[in-house]
Amino acid sequence: MKLQKGFTLIELLITVAIVGILASIVVPSYQDYVTRGKVAEGTATLADARVKMEQYFQDNRTYAGADAAVGPCPANTPNFSYACSNLDATNYTITATGLRDIADFSYSIDQANTKSSNTRWGNGATCWIMIKNGTC
Repeated sequence: MKLQKGFTLIELLITVAIVGILASIVVPSYQDYVTRGKVAEGTATLADARVKMEQYFQDNRTYAGADAAVGPCPANTPNFSYACSNLDATNYTITATGLRDIADFSYSIDQANTKSSNTRWGNGATCWIMIKNGTC
């Protein structure tokens, strides 16, 4: 009898099919995982900026002048651009807008700690949507 070495074509096709099925499950899950990590950066920066705005208010008794040049408005990061608006004596709004692959994500917070979000996963008028199922 002749000793067979190597794999048959059927064995290789089955292996390729199994790897393809696993990849079709794993790749989207990984992409969502990476997106959730980027979103967490944006919301954490907004929460930190809110604390700094309140400290600025305690020192100055106004939110006016709290822009990025002299105040606590956060600087842009690789994943989000930040903007402080409606800066007056008693009001402010900080908005984080996603860049590149998360460009359709936007989060905001104001002086009353009112959070809102506009994402591909859903929109929240009173909360930040941070997971794919669209819940806060």
